[in-house]
Amino acid sequence: MSQKPVSDETISAAQVVLGIHYTDAERAQMLDSIEVQLARAHSRRAVVLAPELAPATVFDPRPPGFAMPAAGPFRSSEVTTPLPSRDVDIAFATVGELGSWIRSGQLSSERLTRLYLERIERLGPGLECIALATSELALRQARAADAALAAGRVMGPLHGIPYGCKDLLDTAGLATRWGAEPYLDRVPATDATVVRLLAEAGAVLVAKTSLGALAYGDIWHGGVTRNPWNRAEGSSGSSAGSGSGTAAALFGFAIGTETLGSIVSPSTRCGIAGLRPTFGRVSRAGAMALCWSLDKIGPMTRCVEDTALVMSVINGFDVADVASISAFFSYDAGASVTGLRVGYFAADLDDPIDQASVDALRRLDVEMVALDRPELPYGALVDILYAEAAAAFEELTLSDRDDLLTWQDEVAWPNRFRAARFLSAVDFVQLDRLRRRVMQVADGWFATVDAIIGGPAAGPMGVITNFTGHPCLVQRAGFRMSPTRIQRGMGAALRTDDGVPHHVPHSVCLWGRLFEEGTILRLGRALERVLDVHRDRPPLDD
Repeated sequence: MSQKPVSDETISAAQVVLGIHYTDAERAQMLDSIEVQLARAHSRRAVVLAPELAPATVFDPRPPGFAMPAAGPFRSSEVTTPLPSRDVDIAFATVGELGSWIRSGQLSSERLTRLYLERIERLGPGLECIALATSELALRQARAADAALAAGRVMGPLHGIPYGCKDLLDTAGLATRWGAEPYLDRVPATDATVVRLLAEAGAVLVAKTSLGALAYGDIWHGGVTRNPWNRAEGSSGSSAGSGSGTAAALFGFAIGTETLGSIVSPSTRCGIAGLRPTFGRVSRAGAMALCWSLDKIGPMTRCVEDTALVMSVINGFDVADVASISAFFSYDAGASVTGLRVGYFAADLDDPIDQASVDALRRLDVEMVALDRPELPYGALVDILYAEAAAAFEELTLSDRDDLLTWQDEVAWPNRFRAARFLSAVDFVQLDRLRRRVMQVADGWFATVDAIIGGPAAGPMGVITNFTGHPCLVQRAGFRMSPTRIQRGMGAALRTDDGVPHHVPHSVCLWGRLFEEGTILRLGRALERVLDVHRDRPPLDD
C-alpha cells in the first residue's frame, strides 16, 4: 500500500496523539524531514529481525560504584521428615523433603514422576494449566536419575525431582508455543539455558505449563488457567500454569518468568512462594523475549527455602544472554535474622494480614524502619515495557496476525502493541532517564535497610523494583474470604462468577538489595515458620 504524502493536516492530527503543539510555520518547515524519517522507517521495517536479537543498549541494574556482595555459603536446612504412606502427601511435599527421600532411597524418581504424571492427567484439564505433558521425556530422565543415584552419583538438590516449565522456555523437539495461537507450530531445536541446567542437575521435566498469550494474563490458546483455590477465577499470570500447577502439586516446583508481575501475581493468587531474582542473575537464552530490559526467570515453589534450592541450580553467567551478570548465589538457612533492618511504607500495609506479617517480624527481633517515597510518576515507566514488547512482536502487528490471539480487549496485547507505536522516541528516552532517577531512589532505600516489606499489589513497589532490577520474594501470609476476582478487561467474558465467597490465600512481598536474595530468603523462611500457613492445601479432587 502506497504511503500518502505528509501534509500540514497530518502533522496537526499527530500533535493531538503526541500531546505537543507546533505553529503553522514550524509544521511547514518539518514536512520534508518527516518524509525522510518515514522513508528510513520503512527501509528498516523491510529487514526482518530475529526474535532473539537483543537491542544494542543493554540494561544494567548496578548503580555507579556498586560492589558485588562477597561470596557466601550455600547451606539449606536439614530435612528429617519420614516418607508419607499416601501419594497425595508425597505430592504436596517440599523440594527439600522430596530430595531427601530420593537420596536416601526411600523414594525413586520414577515412582515420583509417575505420581505427578497421574495428577497432571487427572487434575490438569480442570485447571487448564498444562500446555504439554512431557511423559516420555520425563520417564527417561527419571530413570537416568535413578541410575545415577544407584551408581553413587548425586547431581544436586534437584536430583530426580519433577518440575513444570513455563511454555516460553525452549525445549528441544518439544512444542514451545508461547501460549499464543500464531505460534502453535513452533518447535525449537535446542533447550533454553535454564532447561539445560536443570537437566544437568538431574531434574525431571514433566510438563510445559500454560502462560497468558505472549506472557500477559492467564488467557492462552488452551483456555483460561484456573486458581486451584477457586476455579471460577483465573490463576493470574503470566506464569499462570506454573502457579496453578505448583499450588495443586502437579510437580515439585516450577519455573516462571517475570517482566512486570508475572511471577509475583500468580504466586500471590495461588498462594505459593515465588522468587523473582535480580535482573541479570539467571540466563534468558532460549526464552521468549518480551521486554529485553525487564525479563527475568525464577522459581515458583510451595515453600520459601525451595526457591533457594532451585536458584542454586539456575543461577549463573551465560554469554548467550547479553544482559547476563556473573554473581554468586548465597543462602544460609542457619543464619539469624535478628537485627536485620526491614523498611516499609505505611500506605502499603493497610491490610490486616500484611500488618500481621510486620508484627511477626518484630517478634523475630527485626528492626522495622519507616521509609519515605518521593512523588514520581512511577506508573509512566510501564510505557517502556509496551514499547519494547511492541518491537519484539512487530511482525504480528504489521502482518495483522495479532488478530489470531483470543484476547482482544482494550488492555490486551494487540491493542497495546498498536498504541505503543505512537510513543515518541524522545518520550521513550525521557522515560529511560526517569528510570535512572527511580534507580537512584531505590539505591537510597537499600543503603539504609536490608529488605522492604509490603503487599504485592499495594503501592508502586512492584513497578519500581521491576524497573530497577531488585529481587522480590512473594510468600503466603494468611487467608481471607473473597468473591471471585475477575479484573475488568482481563477476558472477563471467558470467565464465570459463582457468586460465592471463597477461602483464598493472601501473600506478602519482601524486596531485597541487588544480588542479595539470600537475605530475603532467610527472612522469608523465618517469617514462614512463624506464620505457619504454607502447608494448607487447595480443595482438589484427591
